[in-house]
Parts: sequence; structure tokens; C-alpha cells
Amino acid sequence: MNTETLEVSISDLKQKRDAYLAEHPKARARNVASDLGISEAQYVALDLGEGATRLGTDWTAMLKEIETMGEVMALTRNEACVHEKHGVYRNFEQEGQSPVVLFVDEKIDLRIFLMGWGFGFAVETPMGTQTRYSLQFFNRAGEAVHKIYMTKESNLDAYHAFVEKFKAPEQEALLGVSAGGGRPKSPEKPDSEVDLDGFLSTWRGLQDTHEFFGFIREAGVTRTQALRLAEGEFTRPTGKDTARKMLEMAAETETPIMCFVGNPGCIQIHSGPVKKLLEQGPWFNVMDPDFNLHLNEEHIEKTWWVRKPSVDGDVNSLEVFDKNGELIVQFFGKRKPGIPELESWRNIVAAL
Repeated sequence: MNTETLEVSISDLKQKRDAYLAEHPKARARNVASDLGISEAQYVALDLGEGATRLGTDWTAMLKEIETMGEVMALTRNEACVHEKHGVYRNFEQEGQSPVVLFVDEKIDLRIFLMGWGFGFAVETPMGTQTRYSLQFFNRAGEAVHKIYMTKESNLDAYHAFVEKFKAPEQEALLGVSAGGGRPKSPEKPDSEVDLDGFLSTWRGLQDTHEFFGFIREAGVTRTQALRLAEGEFTRPTGKDTARKMLEMAAETETPIMCFVGNPGCIQIHSGPVKKLLEQGPWFNVMDPDFNLHLNEEHIEKTWWVRKPSVDGDVNSLEVFDKNGELIVQFFGKRKPGIPELESWRNIVAAL
């Protein structure tokens, strides 16, 4: 594509975007981009030089410096669930050159997988008389993996210094993205090929909930297949509205929970109570001062209670999946290694 054709394409997309926003002024970037037939990263790149700045790709160096901005709002989402948490990016962890980065703190608790990250932007969005500043990161398919929004408590001088430091030398107006952003999904092997006795025996021997992913990978089964195979002993299916009921009971009993929401590039965790619950159309929401959760119940296909043995006793989780077998959100009672599961959480599990 030559420069003249590129400029025409960008101009055409901007006109279509402006017309769309005139008709749908409250539409989210993710939805506008989808309706325009482009990725969200390509949508953001339309404003390069006019409110958006392309960042380089030294993700590790960037993440180390987020703490300088003070309190911010971290946002991680998938198609059906949005997780927003206020706090400071403390306790950066990375082993050598590992593509896995951790932030382990009571407020900002993240598991970041850099192997799929492709694009980063600093974005300035007019909000009436104010401007909202954010850092937005996308995978190679242009799908959002993690966003960081400045708040009234943030250090904007540190933000602007960060943007200047990590600004990419080239500010391409239209990004080339790959065809797929997530991990390729392997076909599920027939249940008859699974050594069920050996599978359940290994499950019984688990010592830590963190062993679970490696266990099902070693068994060669998908997560939903594992839950189905263990039904009756370690798992049980439950209603699509169980997540809502659980949140209502947790709020009523003041039971602190853990809430995991992620995508292939990032998992974000809330540990603590939930208080203010609100239904808005298909979305069931937690609207607390430092934690917001937005769960689109129309996307829920299957919900499971799951029991995993550990050295601290059984650990129960609620796992919510979409029609493609992708994990939407996962809930536990709040706990740390070495501490048994909360009795109030077990009471919720029993009641539901």
C-alpha cells in the first residue's frame, strides 16, 4: 500500500468512526473498532499525533516504571468480564529474562504474560473539560490485554516523563496485526482416551492450587473437560446465575473473596470484600470505591464449583465459562498459602 492509499484509508476510517460516534456517543472503543472491522489497537492508532502516542516494545522496562505514577486504575478484561482495581504497581517480580511479570500487592495483583504483547500506546481522551490519561497495551492481533488509567491521585509529571522516555521512534498510523491474538485452542481428545483412574488419582494428590494448570496440561485435557471428568468427586455444575448469587451472599455476609479475570496476556486479581452490587442490563456489577467488576451474564454458558486438595485443606472455587469453553472469571474465598480456606466461604459453597 503506497502512502497516498494509506492516507485515504486512514481518512476514510476516521470519517466512519466520527459518523459512528455521532450516532453512538457513549460507545466503547472496543465496540466501535469491531463495527468498523478493525482491531482496537488499529482504532487507537487512528489518533496518532492527535491524542495517541505509539510506545516502544520494552515492556519490562515500562512496567518497572509504572510505580512512579502513584495510584492508578488497572483494567484487565476479556469479552465477557471487566476487572478494574485502584492501587500502586508495587513489588515488580521477574525471574531473569522470563516473559512472565508479577505485581504482588494487596491492591494491584497481576500475572502478566509478555510473550503475546504487541503494541502499546499512551492515550489522551477528552472528558468534558478534563482529559483522561491512560497507557493501553494490546496483543499482536490488536486485542486489548491491559490498560492503566491515571486518577486524580496519580503523578501526571511521572506519566508524561514516561511517555517521552518510551515513545517509539516511528509513529505508524495504521498497524499491521496478526490474524489471531490468543493461544491456539487444541481440539479436545475423546474422553475414552483419558486414563480416568490415573487422572482422578493425580487430582487427589494435588498439594497446591497452582499445580492445577500443569496437571491438566500433563493429562492432555482441556480445563472444561477436566471439570467434566471429575464431576461428582471434585466438581459439580451449577446454574448460570451462581456467580451473581455468590456475590450477593459474599456481600451480605461480608466474606472477603478473590476474583480472577484475565486474557492470554494478563490476569488481574482482587482480594477483599465486595459491597455495592448493581444490575445494569445484561451486566452484573460490583461498584466499590477501589474495585469494579462488570460481568456480562449473557455470555455465561457453564458454571462449575471446583474442589482442589492442598496442604492447607480443600480449596473451593467457582469457575465461569463462555460457549467456547474459555474461562470468564474465577472466584475463591480470600486466602494465602499456609492458611486454611475461610469457613464463611465454605458456608457459601454449601448454601449454593
